[in-house]
Amino acid sequence: MSDDLITRLDRMPIADLRAALHTVCSSLRWVEVVSAARPYRHTQALLAAADAASAQLTEADVDEALAGHPRIGERGADPVAHREQARVSGAETLAELAAANREYEARFGHIYLVCADGRTGGELLALLRARLGNDGAAERRVVRDELAKINRLRLRRLAQEDP
Repeated sequence: MSDDLITRLDRMPIADLRAALHTVCSSLRWVEVVSAARPYRHTQALLAAADAASAQLTEADVDEALAGHPRIGERGADPVAHREQARVSGAETLAELAAANREYEARFGHIYLVCADGRTGGELLALLRARLGNDGAAERRVVRDELAKINRLRLRRLAQEDP
């Protein structure tokens, strides 16, 4: 991340900062904790604020964050999901992902969340199937870890966007 971005985030009106952070994570608590950590001054401070915010999320906050993510294989019109799921393709793989998503949701009660960036549909399907063997508590820990990875990735991407 550039110093220019950090300076821009530090000087940004709070409403604009919150709107930008909401594109990273749809949990309002996460947005509030990260925005309250200003000034960041450097990249590591911003990423540390993101990690601290992720660690503070309640189960309801995690559910709120999950609601902001499309299912793997169902990107819709979301440009962020299109970028992150760019390697997910093929009618057969998409059909298998749809079926596996339904099984996962029936088992755990929420969408399958994984940091999809750079992974193929086959890789994501294999990870989903492996995670079906987790118990509920273990899977929730995995979901939290994946959410934190996604948030960090999205913050780094936010840094690459034009002001």
